[in-house]
Amino acid sequence: MIRGIYIVANDRVIENAIALLNSIRLYDKDVQVYLIPFNDNYHQVADKLATLHNVKIFPDLELIEKFTNRIGEIFDRDFLALPNKMRKLVAWFGPLDEFIYIDTDIVVFEKIADNLNKLAEVDFFCCDYHHANDKLRNIFSPFVKEQNIFTDAQLEDVFNSGFWASKKGTITEQQMDEALRECANHREYFDFSEGVTDQPILNYLILKLIAKRGNLVKIPGGGPGSWANSRNFQQEEYVLYDKGKRLQYLHWAGTKMKIGSPYWKLWEHYRYLHEGKFALISKLNRRLFSLMNFRT
Repeated sequence: MIRGIYIVANDRVIENAIALLNSIRLYDKDVQVYLIPFNDNYHQVADKLATLHNVKIFPDLELIEKFTNRIGEIFDRDFLALPNKMRKLVAWFGPLDEFIYIDTDIVVFEKIADNLNKLAEVDFFCCDYHHANDKLRNIFSPFVKEQNIFTDAQLEDVFNSGFWASKKGTITEQQMDEALRECANHREYFDFSEGVTDQPILNYLILKLIAKRGNLVKIPGGGPGSWANSRNFQQEEYVLYDKGKRLQYLHWAGTKMKIGSPYWKLWEHYRYLHEGKFALISKLNRRLFSLMNFRT
């Protein structure tokens, strides 16, 4: 059995991708990580992550291209804000038998692939409090509950699409194609009001097609949170804790990454983990010197 991690990235998110992989490799030197290209502009990030952390390109680029074209055929142009975000769904048809998908605006605080042991009990799991805090927001419209499209119990399993895990083949290509066409025919099911793309569709697929689901925070006493806009986490060294419980990861979902963002210095630590303070200062000085010379 082959286990590992999938990410989706292009050159635009190279800084976030480096920070994520630095954190993954800090705790796990060996787990296989595959990059699913977001678009054709991915060669810089692919080369960097391959050099630093032995990240491999998803081996079937033709499959990704076919899947992207299929998404364009199924959905109207104005249905999905960023259709290429749907590329993460090829994870069910890739080389990994068991996998975790992780967004690049995340850093982890543990050997994250060990959570794949949960797949001995379920066929899919997530790890967040979307069900408790945001309820159906950014996933489903009130119509879904009013028309009993899903039961109340099923709707308790909604999740953020930035961190989740499953098994290859749990969803077949035919099942996915049929479910995606159902989504395309029922725009009224979804809440796209804040610009999300893949999250509502992915939630529909999981609730519709995978019965054995889990959430790592649904344990006695509750698990730690993970959202960077939660300002109540405590920091020790470069790890965060939620009421004494070590976070598994931190996710800057919906937050523009920049100086002043929540936990920015923590992110900087992981981004420059192997470069050191003086290397960072030197890099900034060289950039400033270059700009000054250019202006003269």
